[in-house]
Amino acid sequence: QVDLVESGGGSVQAGGSLRLSCVASGNTAIMGWFRQAPGKQREGVAGIRPDGAKEYAESVKGRFTISKDNAMNSLFLQMDGLKPEDTAMYYCAAFKGWSVSLLPRNYDYWGQGTQVTVSS
Repeated sequence: QVDLVESGGGSVQAGGSLRLSCVASGNTAIMGWFRQAPGKQREGVAGIRPDGAKEYAESVKGRFTISKDNAMNSLFLQMDGLKPEDTAMYYCAAFKGWSVSLLPRNYDYWGQGTQVTVSS
């Protein structure tokens, strides 16, 4: 069992920045950030492998940066140039696989989420 705890959400105006953090209680392989807006399906935002290989959703490329501190079992998401459409609950997730994935069904462990609200 791996417990994940997110932090760093909040409210910001369009064009602003936020940095999300996630701490894992145990060793993980693939980690990722997901988001879910009211009435919408959960979608992958960014994923990262222990060797640093990354994958981003098209909607956040060039604005969001995922990073990981393997020694501290911590995951980060730097979000710049935020837009109102980025408003959602953001979740940290992990699974012990081999390839980076943005598919929620591939992930076994999930945090409780942290709310990000972007106003226009």
